[in-house]
Formats: sequence, C-alpha cells, structure tokens
Amino acid sequence: MAIKHSRGKAKEIAKAVGESTWAFSTGRIHSFKTRTTYQQHVVRFVRWARSTHHIKNLAQLDPQAEALATEWLQAQLVERKSPYTLQAERAALRLFFSNRELAESLAIPRRARESIRRSRGPAAHDRHIQLANWQPLIRFLQATGVRRNELRALRTRDITRDDQNYPGQLVVKVVNGKGGKARTVPALPGREDDVLAAIPDPGDPESPVFARVPKHLDVHSYRREYAQALYLHYAPGRSLPPATGRLKPAQYDRQAAQRVSWALGHNRVDVVLRHYLR
Repeated sequence: MAIKHSRGKAKEIAKAVGESTWAFSTGRIHSFKTRTTYQQHVVRFVRWARSTHHIKNLAQLDPQAEALATEWLQAQLVERKSPYTLQAERAALRLFFSNRELAESLAIPRRARESIRRSRGPAAHDRHIQLANWQPLIRFLQATGVRRNELRALRTRDITRDDQNYPGQLVVKVVNGKGGKARTVPALPGREDDVLAAIPDPGDPESPVFARVPKHLDVHSYRREYAQALYLHYAPGRSLPPATGRLKPAQYDRQAAQRVSWALGHNRVDVVLRHYLR
C-alpha cells in the first residue's frame, strides 16, 4: 500500500526521466478501493484455477502463472468484458505475482473514452430505488460531488465557511478521501442552500450528515453533474468540451478543468476531461 503517495506525481517524474508512462505503475496500490477491487479479481482467478485445473495451493499456482493468467483473461475477453475490466484484471494479477509482463502476449482492446458507459444514462440499478424519496441527498450530491464513502463519513463540523482557500464560501471538508487524502470541496455557487439543508442538527458538530446512503443510488452520476456545473461556473461563456473526437487545447479551459479536478480529489486534468466533462 502507498496511501497518501500520489501516483500522478510518480508518473510525472517517470515521464521527466524518459520512462514510458502509457501503462504506468509504481508497483504499489494507492487507494483502499483499488486494493479491494484487485483482491476481488485475484480471488476470482484463484477460484477459477482451483475449479478448472484442480490447483489447490499457491505452490502449484505460481509456476503456471503465465499460462493460467493468459487463459483466464482470454476467457474474459470471449465473454466480452470491457477493456477497462480486462486491464484491471491483468494489473491485479501482475501485482499479485510480482510480474509486470504477465500475460503480455494477450492483446487487450484499446480503452476508449467513447466506450465508457458508467453514469452516462439510466442504469439497471435505477429500477431498484425510488429517487423521489432521496431528493435532499441527491441535491446535496449535485451541489458537492463527494464520493459515496466520503458521504458516509461526513459530520456536521465538516460543512463550514471557515477555509482559507475559499474565504467566506461554503465548503465541505473531506477528511479521508480516496487514497487517504484530505481536500476541501467548494459548494456549487447557487446551490449552498441544498448543502445547508442536509445538516440534521447544527448544534451537534459530530452528528452524521446522512445516516444512510442507499446502495442503488448512482452517486457517480451526480458527481459528474457537479463537475460539469462547476466547470461552467469557472469558465463563463464557454460550453462543455466536445463529446467526441480528439480534444484540442483550444476547446477547453485548462485552468477551470484543473480547479474542478482539485474539487473532485483527482488532481489530474486528463481524468476530469475523460470521465466527467465529456
């Protein structure tokens, strides 16, 4: 684990000294969510190896890692798993077996922004929640863009106007965000009342802001709405970057995109452009 160590900064250093950064890895995990995801991929692989090839321990598995990982990923490819999933599965296995070239012979389709479907429209789990019953929570998300786990940890004291980077502006303090990083999230201008209305007990600074967050709520979709609205606020007179085609520098406001990335806790303009603004 490398909590609170920036993968993005490590990538910049590697790029500066001439190292390839297309599929960059520090060989460590920088967030608890990534660790959980990688664990799930590895456990699925191990169970498959046990049921398909009767491998019962790691001493049997390690010598066959290359052949078995390639076979397993090929099966996922046949099942039409997305390039994002396949890349994550291979990355998990490479870390598990300490081999950065594992299953290199398998050609995984290129990951394209246009193929992203997450939070781009109605999802299957939308049928399992009555959105009308969660409007205060939804309005809070649209006004702050915080992640699900961050939302669960919020306390009344975390909503404040006392921040030197945003003097007088209503903000949400995220104490332990992705990768263990803290950040300050500016409330979307004009939507401050939606943030204040969520405070259950202003007199109790330790009171949870939300006692429950439904598992079927598409939190990421509202996070994307927030990012786009905040970008348009920081870039008055502009529209969102074009949804298709190769993005040119003149087609977006880099400074506005950078400020949005800070609010989201990514600190990388390319991530914000790819997953939130287009």
